[in-house]
Amino acid sequence: MAPDIRFPDTADGALWVAGAVITDGEGRVFVQRRSPDRRLFPGCWDLVGGHVEPGESIPDALARETAEETGWRLTAILAELDRLVWTPEDGVRRYEADYLVRVAGDLSAPRLEPGKHTEFRWLGEQDLDSLQDSRTPGDTFVADMAALGLARATGGWSPAWARGWPGTWASTPW
Repeated sequence: MAPDIRFPDTADGALWVAGAVITDGEGRVFVQRRSPDRRLFPGCWDLVGGHVEPGESIPDALARETAEETGWRLTAILAELDRLVWTPEDGVRRYEADYLVRVAGDLSAPRLEPGKHTEFRWLGEQDLDSLQDSRTPGDTFVADMAALGLARATGGWSPAWARGWPGTWASTPW
């Protein structure tokens, strides 16, 4: 784990979400399509992650979600990418923290979580526009996080670049 990462206190009573941006060392990011019957964002492309369970820390949630959604093992949390607060159509406010992570396992054959995801892709920066498929116009969060993770993984990230980021990474005090 990177020593400069400060994880939020998930025992604060808020509903926390942990997101994992997984890259493959070849300039690609892992995405998976949510099942069409999912309550939130049905049929949309997404990153690995999900709700933090009661009593669970962010690193524990990242490890659990990575294993559940891909069958891979989380080996490192490399960088914090963003923190944000959002409220989807269900009206429940969520606090989200997203991280660039490293995993171990057969990256060519993830074990997608049955009933939750239907397919996967490894996308390069030039392919990130395809993540808008099934998304509401203007909802670029997954593509933006994927781009930020790729930039950070390949050395294209800098604090100056992050200050211009549409998310809250550079300004959230959590």
